[in-house]
Amino acid sequence: MKNHAIAIQRELESYIDPVKREYLPRFFKTGKGQYGEGDQFLGVIVPNTRIVAKKHKDCDFEVMKELLQSPWHECRLCALLMLVERFKKSKPDARREIYEFYLSQTSHINNWDLVDLSAPGIVGEYLKDKSRDDLYRLADSSLLWDQRIAVVATFALIKKNDFVDILALSERLLPHRHDLMHKATGWMLRELGKRDKELLLQFLDQHVTAMPRTMLRYAIEKFPEEERQYYLKRK
Repeated sequence: MKNHAIAIQRELESYIDPVKREYLPRFFKTGKGQYGEGDQFLGVIVPNTRIVAKKHKDCDFEVMKELLQSPWHECRLCALLMLVERFKKSKPDARREIYEFYLSQTSHINNWDLVDLSAPGIVGEYLKDKSRDDLYRLADSSLLWDQRIAVVATFALIKKNDFVDILALSERLLPHRHDLMHKATGWMLRELGKRDKELLLQFLDQHVTAMPRTMLRYAIEKFPEEERQYYLKRK
């Protein structure tokens, strides 16, 4: 299993871009005290990571576990993209196994792109016709990335015009202090508003004074300027 994971890492290394290797640690805030502190980057762009992931999507979970424990960001991302690709083509029982494995590994899903490129396609898709209790458990976790998984996973639900959980989670996370969560929650509210603006307006009218400013700005990003200013002034 370890040898297979090493071979996948070697494939990823064949796509290293020295410029990206220099740039990505700054972009993903890996400095001391920043949200991605200590994360390490090979310098591989996402499209090339997808190429490797698609080739190895059917490998054993133990190989993915090895990759998820790697200090290299792209190895972890590759494992997650492998899971997403496998989930798309799997039957219900296999999807449940992928979902359960994913939730067992969230301590390694520890940067915003790792969450955003995997949570909707696994957690959101799996929960479409099931209890959403896991979303609320994740939202109540002490881990920032668990909380982000809960919110970003709802994108798959929103696309099906299922808005209940993003409204409830958004209300629950209003006191959250981290800007990354404000952005994620505002982003999901914006996506809701594209499909049901009246529902978003109702949420805003009820909660605008309590919403963190970043969350509000993302939520109203697509509003006409006059309407944007109305809510910003109310804030």
